[in-house]
Amino acid sequence: MSRFPEIIDNIILRNADDVFGRVYVVSAYAGVTNDLLEHKKTSQPGIYKLFEDQENYPRKMLALRDQLIELNERLADCGLEVEQANDFIGDRIDLSINILRSMENVLASGYVSRGELLLAARELLASLGEMHSAYNSANILKNRGYKSTFVDLSGWEDGRQLTIDQRIKDSFDSVDPFSSICFATGYTKGTEGIMREFDRGYSEVTFSKVAVLLGASEAIIHKEYHLCSGDPLLIGEETAHPVCNTNYDVADQLADVGMEAIHPKASKPLEINSIPIRVKNAFDPDHPGTLITNEFVAPESKVEIVTGSNRVNCIEVHDTRMVGEVGFDRRIMMIFGRHDVSYISKMTNANTIDLIVLERDCTPHLMAELSDNFEQVSSTPVAIVCAIGSNIAQPGIMAKASQALANDKINILAVSQTTRQTNMQFIVNRDEFAGAQRALHEALCK
Repeated sequence: MSRFPEIIDNIILRNADDVFGRVYVVSAYAGVTNDLLEHKKTSQPGIYKLFEDQENYPRKMLALRDQLIELNERLADCGLEVEQANDFIGDRIDLSINILRSMENVLASGYVSRGELLLAARELLASLGEMHSAYNSANILKNRGYKSTFVDLSGWEDGRQLTIDQRIKDSFDSVDPFSSICFATGYTKGTEGIMREFDRGYSEVTFSKVAVLLGASEAIIHKEYHLCSGDPLLIGEETAHPVCNTNYDVADQLADVGMEAIHPKASKPLEINSIPIRVKNAFDPDHPGTLITNEFVAPESKVEIVTGSNRVNCIEVHDTRMVGEVGFDRRIMMIFGRHDVSYISKMTNANTIDLIVLERDCTPHLMAELSDNFEQVSSTPVAIVCAIGSNIAQPGIMAKASQALANDKINILAVSQTTRQTNMQFIVNRDEFAGAQRALHEALCK
């Protein structure tokens, strides 16, 4: 969104004779939601944390308002009516500060649930970024001579108690995407709270729900990069190549290790309704991108993508009472459930269970409860590297992958693969994360 002039040329007006029949669900400009909530990758706190700790959040919000006004100025040459855009976002930030102050007073009274009120504050803050970018986008296209519509799903100053689905339907009841270029906010206000379940994945949830509601023929996700066979920064830009076709199963495998083509809970409605997803590089408009469908299976057995994460820990539970005891691992899962932790991979033998979890989920409280219940529990920082494909079932592929790692003197700490054979997962030392990906890609993705 911060390169919106290019988006206009590459996507919106690429075919000037065919600009309608689409709805653009937009995210905030780069870094804005990080400033409002927290940094998505580093977890550096933003305005939300200042509010939670009852520190000087109004000053930070006013500073953000000034940044957004500066951003508006840079879009003047693109066609934005800067004064109107400044009034739009300025009014909303000012009113948001007043709402948060009221919430702060209610919190101080002790008469309401702190958790519920903080969640409401988080929802309010999240909505500001998408309101800003969606309004600007519609305004720019209008000033370029096109009929455009700002579809505000944020529920701003709308006190009706609508669910997320009801608000989307209500908002689009009076909109005709075939006669107007529509820009919808990635945030949708609903009684259930879109962030309660999806948190920072909320814009993809809105995107998915809009596509299903309107019966879209295709749901296109525009990113700043291709969905490639490997990370170009690690594998090399000339070696890693775009993946042209894959299926929803592969998309789920990618999401499980944090390489999201789309949030898995957002993709399910599209999958159920047989709406294909296309992932495109917004800055390479001539490339068709990656088409994700229900039915695709690679005609020849091959690994499509090598990926992984070096922000995971291996929790090892060793207990001599485990062997032969029915349901032993259920006790572990109950503890995981109480701490809201989901594992990525699981390996077992007679008396040991290894679980790969996100590093951030490996909290002292989780480890303490596990240690209280089992003989030996440890947590080790590791990396997980995956070889994924819609059709990787072939004799010797596991041996080929293992040999590639061995040739580079990379020790496999643990390995996992189901009989469905869509994902081979290798656990390696964290400092061998990059090397393991290069080795597997060279051996399996030619």
